[in-house]
Amino acid sequence: MLETFENTLDPSDWNAFRLQGHRMLDDMIDYLKHLRDQPVWQPMPEEVRHSFQQALDDGYHDLEKAHAIFMKDVLPYALGNVHPGFMGWVHGGGTPVGMLAEILAAGLNANLGGRDQAPIEIEHQVVQWTRELFNFPETASGLFVTGTSMANLLGVLIARTALLGTDVRRKGITTNSQSLVAYTSASSHISITQAMDIAGFGSDALRTISIDEQHQMDMAALELAIAEDKKAGMVPFFIAATVGSVGVGAIDNLQAIAELCRRENIWFHIDGAYGALAMLAPDIAPRLQGIERADSIAFDFHKWGQVPYDAGFILVRNGKLHHNTFASPTAYLKREARGMAAGSPWPCDFGPDLSRGFRALKTWFTIKVYGEKKLGQVISNTCALAQYMKRRIETEPRLELLAPVALNIVCFRYRSTNANRVNADLVVALQESGIAAPSTTTINDQLAIRAAIVNHRTTTNDIDALINATLALGEIVATKAQS
Repeated sequence: MLETFENTLDPSDWNAFRLQGHRMLDDMIDYLKHLRDQPVWQPMPEEVRHSFQQALDDGYHDLEKAHAIFMKDVLPYALGNVHPGFMGWVHGGGTPVGMLAEILAAGLNANLGGRDQAPIEIEHQVVQWTRELFNFPETASGLFVTGTSMANLLGVLIARTALLGTDVRRKGITTNSQSLVAYTSASSHISITQAMDIAGFGSDALRTISIDEQHQMDMAALELAIAEDKKAGMVPFFIAATVGSVGVGAIDNLQAIAELCRRENIWFHIDGAYGALAMLAPDIAPRLQGIERADSIAFDFHKWGQVPYDAGFILVRNGKLHHNTFASPTAYLKREARGMAAGSPWPCDFGPDLSRGFRALKTWFTIKVYGEKKLGQVISNTCALAQYMKRRIETEPRLELLAPVALNIVCFRYRSTNANRVNADLVVALQESGIAAPSTTTINDQLAIRAAIVNHRTTTNDIDALINATLALGEIVATKAQS
């Protein structure tokens, strides 16, 4: 039983608490060390699911028992994205260093909304590093957010202010007589559509541009859509290019889009959720030429950067505009030249959150400890593994590649009659096997097995395990589908 001091939540026996804390940390270190001895994922038994549906009560009052429940009923049934065999969706693998940084951040319990404190200087340091990485000016601003979905929303809101001025914050977009429209590719993430919805424009104001054979936004179609909208009296104000599309990892033609935005005076936003950090990899970075011309870039450190969830980020070229889009002076946020209320402007001036966790610390630790070069090597290696998987698929008659392998995502299928049904069942069988965990997507009406190689722990052995399991289970699933 956890004994506490009267009227506080601190333990009365700090030594006992320390011992239990060390056991909990040791268990997580052992978990990470022995990942390969565990299934990637396994279904949760119904009795475990039901155990989390209890009514509110007075609690266990016992840290050791609560930890035991975690080890027995939570840890074995997590999604498994720390495992080297996890290739479903684009999830980073996290790191032991990031885990320790989270402990420090939780112990400090810093609120990074504002005020004069060292944790905000850590965030400023990461902002400076991202400016350098993307060759943005010193006047550029940056902010940690939950993820790229939120960063994309901020990008739309800043672009709105750029066109309509700060009065739009008081009067709203309905007082403006202009019909504003935005553009993105058919391969873009749903969060772009959601951002247009939440920002008040409505999803119908977003033009979805067709893609070419490389799954890039079709530039001719984009220019035609803009011309037609202008002819109809509408005002194009925002283009969201994609760096690392969610389906196949495609990179839009950033230079061409940048030039078009300059010519048409349109805000150039980049959804680089995972792909933007390819700038860390010297062999891949040249393919992102033009990213330095963006007005705003949204990306996640918790994907290719391997920072534990969550650590999204937005970088904005015009820091003053970014500030003016969100800053909201009020009495309880009054700034001073000295004391705790110094240090203006504050992070809360650059986004909607006043209460903000210390996401910057785990990112700072990750970059400080592993370094730019090592993180870049990890990114390069995941792309090399994708090419290895591509070659294996191309040499196996029972498998078929369904899309170009641009970065680290491989889309393929098991050849079979009624292929969509067979491959859907096959992916579930792979996940339930615990050997590997891909996901699915649809390409030209064909259901694809989608392997996103993001985890820094993944090796060729894990690629071979996925391919071999696909062949073995594919035969079983296809035979069952025919019977």
